[in-house]
Amino acid sequence: MLERRRGVALEYALLDAACAELSEKGYANFTMDAVAVRAGTSTPVLYRRWSNKRDLARAAVGHTARNSELELPDTGSLRGDVLALMRQSNQPGARLITMISVHLGGYFQETGTSPAELVGQLAPELPLLGAVDTIYDRAFDRGEIDPERITNRMKTLPFDLLRAQLLMTLQPAPDPDLEEIVDTLLLPLVRAQNSR
Repeated sequence: MLERRRGVALEYALLDAACAELSEKGYANFTMDAVAVRAGTSTPVLYRRWSNKRDLARAAVGHTARNSELELPDTGSLRGDVLALMRQSNQPGARLITMISVHLGGYFQETGTSPAELVGQLAPELPLLGAVDTIYDRAFDRGEIDPERITNRMKTLPFDLLRAQLLMTLQPAPDPDLEEIVDTLLLPLVRAQNSR
């Protein structure tokens, strides 16, 4: 006899099933019925939580983003911290980018929204954003970078470039690519004058 799931355990099972359905079949073939079957439950259980497949798809993407656990690096240098964070987000980032760009095309068409809008809605659930601020704050404190020269775009530059590469290849980026982004693009932009 199957154990009856409730609360968080049930929600995770439903969202895991929704993620699997989106990844395997894409949004065009994504149905509440298929998710319910995969999760071993009924569609009314889904409809009590999400009123339609758009809401469930958005929740599934958020679930994927939340479950991309990041360990906040503290290597003692901005270079080391940014590389460590990029390496951690490389594999799950490829999964998330693939889900958003490939499997959700129909979602964006149906809702009239864009990937940027979806990511904007999910921003509070993305652990990367807080980690980036923390590693730059540490670099300020160590005197590695000049806070007067740093913009938010500069902070996110390595991650934006990683995301662009993931979007184009749908594969994790090779480590030499990550090092090139940090060493030749980021560090010359952000380093304090006296740390060169």
